[in-house]
Amino acid sequence: MRKQEVSALIIGRFQPFHNGHLEVIRTIAGQCDRLIVGIGSAQLSHTFDNPFTAGERHLMISRALHDDGLDDFFLVPMVDVNRYSVWVAHVQSLVPPFQDVYTNNPLTRRLFEEAGYAVRSAPLFNRDVYSGTEIRRRIVSGKEWEHLVPEGVSETIYEVHGDQRLRDITKDHSYEVTI
Repeated sequence: MRKQEVSALIIGRFQPFHNGHLEVIRTIAGQCDRLIVGIGSAQLSHTFDNPFTAGERHLMISRALHDDGLDDFFLVPMVDVNRYSVWVAHVQSLVPPFQDVYTNNPLTRRLFEEAGYAVRSAPLFNRDVYSGTEIRRRIVSGKEWEHLVPEGVSETIYEVHGDQRLRDITKDHSYEVTI
């Protein structure tokens, strides 16, 4: 008989996936047998806050995790349903079974706790440095950003011309970076 494996779920927008996300996933992967990474707000793209498509984020994350030696994970794009009363059921319908949920979002915590899940706080790593907003601002303003993301992520951003996309969609706005 097989031993009961513990699967954990973490959901994020990953716009883009960065070194802080990688550290969080490394930590969680060490605490479970299988990791499920939900790519949240999968329907959103081509804006400053959400510049990358779900497919592009899937490619970024899978490259980064494989390059890091992690291979027991599922990546699942998740479209927002905007109805909190059915959101956990929606997530359950998309992903393999899981026991633990990692989040720092108070609403996500409450919804999963109400559904009977063990909810743990996701560790934070250098949040002031590793921030999707900061990385997007750096890309737009032409500042160095590649060192803030795994190599597979920067490769993906360049391959899909995500850097140019960000600059194009923000032409009428100012996103200054202080370094």
